[in-house]
Amino acid sequence: MNIQITPDIKIIEETKTELEPLYRVIIHNDEITPMDFVVHVLRQIFFLSQTESVIVMLNAHYKGAAHVQTLPKSEAEKRINKAHFAAGLEGYPLHFSIEPE
Repeated sequence: MNIQITPDIKIIEETKTELEPLYRVIIHNDEITPMDFVVHVLRQIFFLSQTESVIVMLNAHYKGAAHVQTLPKSEAEKRINKAHFAAGLEGYPLHFSIEPE
């Protein structure tokens, strides 16, 4: 006797999910925060490579501000808060902002 059991398959209707809007993270230059600290923050909090971190830091240094990366708004805010906290612990005025993509 051969019994076959077929799985009970339910069809689920598709639902549309909205993606969170993307925001550009901007780093602003200041004359107090050391360059090596800026590179450290970009590497540890924004996960940029050494080379990318140096390029972003130098762009901010020479131009006044630079694009770090584009992220969903909540993630951008979370990383900026971490960066501001880390800078505050060291007494540096390092500042980031976000703007809509």
